[in-house]
Amino acid sequence: MTAVDELGVVLRAGGVALILDLGGGMLPQVLHWGADCGALDEAGFAALKISNVSPVGASEVDRPVRLSILPEHAQGWMGRPGVSGSRDGTAWSPIWYTTGVSLDGVDLLTPKEDTADTPAAGGTISGGRMAAGSVVNGGAGSLVVTAIDPAAALGLVLTVELSEQGIVRTRAAVENLAEEVYQLDELLLCLPTPPIAAEILDFAGRWSGERAPQRRPVGIGAHRREGRRGRTGPDAAMILSVGTPGFGFGHGELWGIHAAWSGNHVHQVERGLDGVQVLGGGELLLPGEIRLKCGESYESPWVYGIYGRGLDDAARRMHRHLRARPAHPKTVRPVTLNVWEAVYFDHDLTTLLELADRAVEVGVERFVLDDGWFGGRRSATSGLGDWVVSRDVWPHGLHELVDRVNGLGMQFGLWFEPEMVNMDSDLARAHPEWIMATGGRLPVESRNQQVLNLGIPECWDHIRDAMCAILDEYKIDYIKWDHNRDLVDAGTQPTGRAGVHEQTLAYYRLVDELKQRYPGLEIESCSSGGGRVDLEALARTDRIWVSDNNDPLDRQMMNRWTTQLVPPELMGTHIASATSHVTGRTHSLSFRSLTAMFGHLGVEWDLRQATAAQLQELRAWIDVHKQFRDVLHHGEVVRLDHPDATVAVHGVVAADGSTAVFSFVSLARSVVSHPGRVRFPGLDPAGSYRVAPLLVGGDERHVQGRPPWWDETAGVHMSGALLSSAGLAAPVLLPEQGVLFVLRRM
Repeated sequence: MTAVDELGVVLRAGGVALILDLGGGMLPQVLHWGADCGALDEAGFAALKISNVSPVGASEVDRPVRLSILPEHAQGWMGRPGVSGSRDGTAWSPIWYTTGVSLDGVDLLTPKEDTADTPAAGGTISGGRMAAGSVVNGGAGSLVVTAIDPAAALGLVLTVELSEQGIVRTRAAVENLAEEVYQLDELLLCLPTPPIAAEILDFAGRWSGERAPQRRPVGIGAHRREGRRGRTGPDAAMILSVGTPGFGFGHGELWGIHAAWSGNHVHQVERGLDGVQVLGGGELLLPGEIRLKCGESYESPWVYGIYGRGLDDAARRMHRHLRARPAHPKTVRPVTLNVWEAVYFDHDLTTLLELADRAVEVGVERFVLDDGWFGGRRSATSGLGDWVVSRDVWPHGLHELVDRVNGLGMQFGLWFEPEMVNMDSDLARAHPEWIMATGGRLPVESRNQQVLNLGIPECWDHIRDAMCAILDEYKIDYIKWDHNRDLVDAGTQPTGRAGVHEQTLAYYRLVDELKQRYPGLEIESCSSGGGRVDLEALARTDRIWVSDNNDPLDRQMMNRWTTQLVPPELMGTHIASATSHVTGRTHSLSFRSLTAMFGHLGVEWDLRQATAAQLQELRAWIDVHKQFRDVLHHGEVVRLDHPDATVAVHGVVAADGSTAVFSFVSLARSVVSHPGRVRFPGLDPAGSYRVAPLLVGGDERHVQGRPPWWDETAGVHMSGALLSSAGLAAPVLLPEQGVLFVLRRM
């Protein structure tokens, strides 16, 4: 028996195990993905492998179906295959034969003749050699499998990784080995889940209402979420999870999938008649987007698998994974003022200088000039695409504003929307052929915009050069990168061939080049709010804009669910005007500030209109944020399931358990007079904590009822175990109000 005939790989890290069977020269099959079950010897692996084989049912293929990470129709799988495509109607059902397997660069298929220094069967990779036997036990690692289908003349490279934090990710590259063109229609990477994962949680949403959770049972067939907007979209599934029925923040098991791609994409869960259930994800390709000539290949996006015991466990695992990246922001997240809701398109130097002065007085550390500084951009109908400073509004350029901002000790940021154009612009008049279109017609406008085709090299070069000219002239620390419309009829003129795939890659190349040219430049991913929130966008940017809606009542839920993927320090959360320009609702400064505190804090408010008392309170809230910023931006997120839907409780606990900050919010008037007790999970169970309310600004009118333990000075002392399991009686609050609790280990 050779390693090719029998080969198992066990990867274990972060409390998660991924066990793969690569026997028989076939693609890896997942035997287990979930809670760490320990190392396996050959006998244990053999038992697990045989236990995964289902009996053959009536009127089924005569051998058990073997489901790999790239499901094969040729193996008898009747669901959606991993690779869909053809060569003019042929080579449409590939079956793959392994030609190479390596783990962290060590070949697992080459037999070792000299075994004197090799460990016993069931050992581990050590010293660049493969352990003897058919089972390799490892920790976090990267498995690379090469394979071929000689009949279909296709090659494959499949990569499967487990990170130190227990996050699985996989991707595949398909190569055409024949002279005839091969058209790839879909590449779907799949991870199996157990049948106990019988409930689906994913997300819907719209502009100003992103990431609205929705649940449903898993049924026979596919629950398939397609994103066809040419961007991630405000209605994106984000993470499609399946779990034990009723799974919540602190209970149940769940398995989630995320396709890390900023263009068209798909997430799905599919259950067959045999009860086999898989999560799948990948890029959604438009007709003819991928036509491979001989020797050409297509590489899929990374597809992430996220396991957890409760939603918080899964979220914290992803946060730790992102924070471990070399490119993760390491500097303190500066408090930001964005002037959009203060001035909109009405750019006036005197006004903006006054805003800068007010901003620094309340503790702002970054000043961002939004839309309207360039070309003929006096409204949303014209000028977009003309990336030169407007001499009508800024006759002497931006130097005076930038110099004042820098002189006050603040960073300066600037708004761009590089992928879009108004028809009323110099660029559109000069290069109408650079507008994405098909069918000999212009696409329907959206927000008075069309889409620039960055897949055309000359167009890409023009936008790159225009942005670099601005970045070269001014000291700009930060770009707010917007993307305000969906891609409709997104073709390349004159043929009209679909171009969303190339457009997405061109966006990545543009960000990458700017980051390389300007070290230290930070970029925010904004897409008419939260329309471009995915891990591939986050791989290149330093902040995402959760939503154009700053209404704190709506933001309570949007922020809460965005943290399922994104850690707080990467989430833009702003204290805006008292009356929301999106919803028309009016809220207290206390509620606006408390809501925005749990993220990358900013202000979006005309501070010239604020009273002295309001400015003083705003400064106090910003000071509190700075006081706890290290905890908020490096700690573990905790969200509570509460039986009363009018109550929202969440917090962040320092990684060492020393400090925690929790928010208790009354979203609406409840049918009960008292919300009961509130727990504080995630604390050191053996530690003793002082718990006290933190009232900023001294206004307690929103607190209608204070429990006996309520004391800002002395607080109450309890063990972490008691606070996590029993908790404290909660205060009674007016609707749409909240309070902070600070917990310090004594």
